[in-house]
Amino acid sequence: MGMEQHKAESRELEPLRCTVITVSDSRNLATDKSGQEMERHLRADGHEILERTVVQDDPTEIALVLRHWMGQDDVDVILLNGGTGVARRDGTVEVVRQFIERELSGFGELFRFLSYDQVGSAAMLSRALAGTARGKVIFSLPGSTKAVTLGMEKLIVPEVRHLVYELRK
Repeated sequence: MGMEQHKAESRELEPLRCTVITVSDSRNLATDKSGQEMERHLRADGHEILERTVVQDDPTEIALVLRHWMGQDDVDVILLNGGTGVARRDGTVEVVRQFIERELSGFGELFRFLSYDQVGSAAMLSRALAGTARGKVIFSLPGSTKAVTLGMEKLIVPEVRHLVYELRK
């Protein structure tokens, strides 16, 4: 069975159950445009949002919320935004990597490739990543709304059902 057949079959999956986590020291739910953008794209594709939350850019807090969602059987996809840069407080990537069992290295590579058209050589500062763990897909994007839109439109929404389909085989 080829990839196109897999993708066609994955469209038959029920709506995916997702959680959106924004990592930020300065945003709250009302001002979290990037989390809202993630939610908007997921809902537009027919998926369910179990929760959207904002956590401080602190490794302990990020790990706590990830540990919670990793332990929930009813979640298929965990999406994070923020904390993927190189600033001293950007710790999302290190925490997420502790949970990932299989990294999808192509996600970060493609994201940076696509970002280059928007931000030029600054794309190399992004440490966007994705992977799987405990039957769930985890995506971690930069916190800018423009980056979230790019990642959702070009990479996540087109492939997320296929990824979950593959995990369930």
